[in-house]
Amino acid sequence: MSARARLNAKPRHVPVRPTWPAGNPRSLYQPTRGSRARGTERLRRRAFTPPELWHEPGLDEGSGFRIVVQPAGQGYRHAVTPDDIRQRLARVPPAMLRGLEVIQLSRMTRKKQLFPCYGMQWGSAIYLYPLVADLVERFSRPPRPGERMEAALFGGRWERAADGSWRLLWTESAARDFYLNNILMHELGHLRDHRNTTFTDRERYAEWFAVHYGYKPSRESSPSRRHVRRRHHGKRLRSARR
Repeated sequence: MSARARLNAKPRHVPVRPTWPAGNPRSLYQPTRGSRARGTERLRRRAFTPPELWHEPGLDEGSGFRIVVQPAGQGYRHAVTPDDIRQRLARVPPAMLRGLEVIQLSRMTRKKQLFPCYGMQWGSAIYLYPLVADLVERFSRPPRPGERMEAALFGGRWERAADGSWRLLWTESAARDFYLNNILMHELGHLRDHRNTTFTDRERYAEWFAVHYGYKPSRESSPSRRHVRRRHHGKRLRSARR
């Protein structure tokens, strides 16, 4: 290109990469849902983000986490209470709670019903979504092997209805166990993951975290459930629940 042409050429736009704070930028600014979310494939394809209340990281730093409770919504109920959450996290090593500032029991909206999920991590917050009030989730497709195994580990039961649809039945105690020792710990694992950046690696770490800090300790403290832990060792859990 001649000198004259270079002078007349339009300046080239060079995008400037943002300067991320310390830690994993994905965990800070991008919502992360666990693999147990219903319709996860569609969520990834469409990059759909349910509207949520953003909690600015750092505002509650040093004061521990706080719990925000929203109305569950018509026809829904929260599976756990703030006291359930506090008591469960009191059994987690304090170092694993660093960076956790807010846990929100979110409301269910019509838009969220299109892309239902149990939990989400976003920034310094963890969001837990409600269950249907009758504790019977209804699906048009049969459960995948991993979904069937995961529900069984925490007391959920799949059954086929007369019209060909499928239902996932929970009791109050099973739903509480599922949320406290699986969903909550999975999302906490996402928040603690400052190394992995790909979806697969982050899911693998969160699954390991949920088993190590959620499932196993809860079974060790409950003698009546120890037989379940022996039948389903950690390696099988990770491969089945992706």
